Amino acid sequence: MINIPKGTKDALPSEIRKWQFIEACAKETAGQYGFREIRTPVFEHTELFSRGVGDTTDVVQKEMYTFLDKGGRSVTLRPEGTAGVARAFIENGLQGGVMPFKTFYLISAFRYERPQAGRLREFHQFGAELYGAAGPEADAEAIAFADRFLQKIGVGERVSLHINSIGCPTCRAAYQEALRDYFRPHLAEMCPDCRSRFDKNPMRMIDCKEEGCKKYTLGAPRMLDYLCADCRAHFEALKTLLNGAGIVYDVDPSIVRGLDYYSRTVFEFTSDALGAQSTVLGGGRYDTLLAQLGAKPTPAVGFAAGIERLIMLLDALGVPVAEKKPDCYLLGMDAASRGKAFLLAEELRSAGLSCETDLLERSVKAQFKYADKLGARFVVVIGESELSEGAAEVKDMERSSSARVRFDALAQYIKGGN
Repeated sequence: MINIPKGTKDALPSEIRKWQFIEACAKETAGQYGFREIRTPVFEHTELFSRGVGDTTDVVQKEMYTFLDKGGRSVTLRPEGTAGVARAFIENGLQGGVMPFKTFYLISAFRYERPQAGRLREFHQFGAELYGAAGPEADAEAIAFADRFLQKIGVGERVSLHINSIGCPTCRAAYQEALRDYFRPHLAEMCPDCRSRFDKNPMRMIDCKEEGCKKYTLGAPRMLDYLCADCRAHFEALKTLLNGAGIVYDVDPSIVRGLDYYSRTVFEFTSDALGAQSTVLGGGRYDTLLAQLGAKPTPAVGFAAGIERLIMLLDALGVPVAEKKPDCYLLGMDAASRGKAFLLAEELRSAGLSCETDLLERSVKAQFKYADKLGARFVVVIGESELSEGAAEVKDMERSSSARVRFDALAQYIKGGN
């Protein structure tokens, strides 16, 4: 037997309604905020991620699926969505279009990491990106968009918003020196990853998950104490906007996010219902990303949420997601009746109804049981007498009633919900 690769998961028809529900809520909320969908390739040139995501991140150093194609070019399965959208924005000349540019995506992404609850090697994301607006209003809109989406899927009351500012390259330089001064006496006792980050990007050390490092990272200097006047004003204005919109948040100095392209605002929505994998949506501002990719500097802000983790949260909180049920089931009592049921089913589908009929030559009793399992409200019974009359016995399973309905009036009858 050929088994599914480690770290991947099938989305079966019995649970796909949860995926479709989240995706529908994502698209609906995106429409409310004027974000339009974008679709980018599942693989890109490796340099896009090493330059955009950052070569000091775990994603680039440890987790990317990178290989040489038949032409000897290094390509990588996308580990996240933002870098690909930025490349598309530049390559397709969208910088010269109307600003702000707003887009969203629903993608699969790939990271080679230890599979566990909420972390898979192939995972799926809903993300949104806003280009061209430098002010705190854009940050507030991205956060409000994310908050409204989480409210729409029914988890808004069980998530907490945490925000922070990690400054701009100017004020971050002084902060990084302060971090090096703080960590230098403890460096020998910290993990190899932290030691390698010490020179390249000491802010990554704050995000370390190793227990031996946490006793040092918890007491590290705070970026908020090193913000320049512009970054501080930006952060204070964002808080004012969130307060005015009634969006509840906590300022959390420990948030730095795991990718190098972030600057100024960073934020996360977390839930205590998921245990260790508490982050359900995260994002922030990345004003330097396009310049890192060789394009004209363009301010940007966005977020992404893992679909699998959102489904875990729906299940943990017991949020009901209705399953689509057929409008009717057409029951044929014999061979001739099953043939008529098939033809009538096609007519009803053409009229916009969803219906099923017997394909396994079940008994009448078995067909009624099957219709009940499907949750069909109407069961259209066709036998010898119904064929001769040109009318079916229609049973309304919700009201426990029945009526004789002509074949040519079935669609109208069922649509009317009689």
